[in-house]
Amino acid sequence: MRDITIFDTTLRDGEQSPGCSMYLDEKVTMARQLERLGVDVVEAGFPFASEGDFNSVAAVAAELRSSKVAALCRTVPSDIERAAEALKEAKHSRIHTFVATSDIHLEYKLKRSREDVLKMTDTAVRKARDHADDVEFSAEDATRSDVDYLCRVLETAVNAGASVINVPDTVGYTLPSEFGQLIRTIKERVVGNSDVKISVHCHNDLGLAVANSLAAVEAGASQVECTINGIGERAGNASLEEFIMALAVRQDRLPYSTNIDTTQLYPSSRLLSSIVKFDVQPNKAIVGRNAFAHEAGIHQHGVLSNPLCYEIMTPESVGVPKNSIVLGKHSGRHALLSRYAELGITIDDADIGEVYTRFAALADRKKNVYDQDLLAIAPQNIPAVLAA
Repeated sequence: MRDITIFDTTLRDGEQSPGCSMYLDEKVTMARQLERLGVDVVEAGFPFASEGDFNSVAAVAAELRSSKVAALCRTVPSDIERAAEALKEAKHSRIHTFVATSDIHLEYKLKRSREDVLKMTDTAVRKARDHADDVEFSAEDATRSDVDYLCRVLETAVNAGASVINVPDTVGYTLPSEFGQLIRTIKERVVGNSDVKISVHCHNDLGLAVANSLAAVEAGASQVECTINGIGERAGNASLEEFIMALAVRQDRLPYSTNIDTTQLYPSSRLLSSIVKFDVQPNKAIVGRNAFAHEAGIHQHGVLSNPLCYEIMTPESVGVPKNSIVLGKHSGRHALLSRYAELGITIDDADIGEVYTRFAALADRKKNVYDQDLLAIAPQNIPAVLAA
């Protein structure tokens, strides 16, 4: 099995989500949880961006002992120096420097030539190598860049000393088959047999961030950049929990390993939601409140008989206490009787039809049926039994 490095950018790209900013102490709390989760690299912020970001990176760097701490910077000497200063107390440090490589970014944003960017890349990576344990270089907007030129830039970064080259799908534009081919090309033309890692950083504008990350890993990438709950710019980043559980569930097709403790996925998700006050949608894969909830009667019967009927992973495997049988208008008799049993109530065979009829009528009027409702519609002798 090939090891995949998990690079979490919840504290940097994730925080760039509108409304998801974090205070310093919140960043440190979240960073501790990411280390507990088993994240290999925690990108703590962009030190040159503000004094607050600098202080946050410095605080996280001083706190974490097993996870490597990364600081983002442009290919600008002052940025690199600021990142190095913020990482001074890190036990394991990485400077992550980036520059755009697509023609649209060069013309309209950077206003630099292709040759200028090659020189900036070389100078920045060499300078960063003097200040950190390792250097990661990112070609911003790589998936909209000319492939030949992209390979020249990445080769320049490798020759200057970058140990990781990152291929971002900055605007969430690429498709899995297309992205996989790009990674294979870079592996063949730039990396070869060297120890340099190919990383990917996928955005979710077309809802393909996790799919593209998986395609990249199959094509040879060995680091994936992601965030808890998939937060990040615009539609967000590749969701860490979705990527990890795809590997865990489909080991038959994805024979890759990580250091992630999957039982910490749900606690990590809940902690982040509580910090940013930004909850995930109920049907969010892995960590949404409906991810292990079942209302349809056929599904409930299957899950009660054997959870594998409708659950490809256990709730406990991702840190969720248990699955949830939701009683509503789609529920069947098996789920209803199971809930009564949990309440310590046995419904006689003669009463089942009447109780279910009452339940179905109530469920047509209410979105969810609760325990007190079940007691109210139970046969008349049950309240007395409970009181006894």
